Amino acid sequence: MTEQRQALQAALDSEYAAVYSYGVIAAYANTDRAGLVAEFSAAHRARRDATVDLLETGGTEPEAADAAYAPPFPVDDPIPAANLAVAVESDCAAAWLAVAEQATDESVRTVATEALTESAVRRARWQAILGANPVTVSFPGRA
Repeated sequence: MTEQRQALQAALDSEYAAVYSYGVIAAYANTDRAGLVAEFSAAHRARRDATVDLLETGGTEPEAADAAYAPPFPVDDPIPAANLAVAVESDCAAAWLAVAEQATDESVRTVATEALTESAVRRARWQAILGANPVTVSFPGRA
């Protein structure tokens, strides 16, 4: 498997985890955020499906999602749920940055840049909800 395909599979894995995690986030998020959670969850499902298609078009059979994903910390009320959303978006941004860096195909690099940007914007929205200052980082996806 080429480096580009490996990076795409890793990005797909982060999207699988995001879709799962947004289910957890939905269960504990502030009810005022239900629309936002639904919107962001749908965005990750769409990105997951598009990434599966991208891998299949490139001749790679995508690996399946894990049965479950453990959050990096307990999530039992709205604040940890929002923090999980920040972590999810940070993980997705890092995965899509890696795709952009490894892409040999310009169309894949374009997809990666769009996905990275979308994750960075969603992360900033959650950071604003949490009252973080600043809400953005200089280079999304960088550790």
